[in-house]
Amino acid sequence: MVQQSTKVLLTAAFLLLVPVMASAVEFRSISATKAVMYDAPSAQGKKTFILSQDYPVEIIVNLGDWLKVRDAQGGLNWIESKQLAAKRTVLVRNGPADVRQAADATAPVLGKADKDVVFDMLEAPVNGWVKVKHRDGMTGYVQASSLWGF
Repeated sequence: MVQQSTKVLLTAAFLLLVPVMASAVEFRSISATKAVMYDAPSAQGKKTFILSQDYPVEIIVNLGDWLKVRDAQGGLNWIESKQLAAKRTVLVRNGPADVRQAADATAPVLGKADKDVVFDMLEAPVNGWVKVKHRDGMTGYVQASSLWGF
């Protein structure tokens, strides 16, 4: 009987934590014009590649001055935290993605975005749509399934 109640309590505790774990995903964007990625949390580490300004990254590990991040292709690398901004951006996964006037598949298409185009994320996803703004000023809605970075 004691084992059964312990299992129930552990299961309940886990289920209470699931929403917290699911919402723990953190994204930021590259703030520098070009940011160097490293294979270790040190400027003495091997430089692996460069990411351009506004590219979204997912924070995996936070060591304060250094962050381990995941890019849209799933690669894991280290970056100095000062190279990132809290600004939220998203990236088109597979293009072309339709940018629509409203969050509706029947809404007029304002434009199309090719793979790897970056948008500012204006609003969190609602009903499968994300409100975005392109640097040229176009503002509209893109299906969340076409985007990465939120």
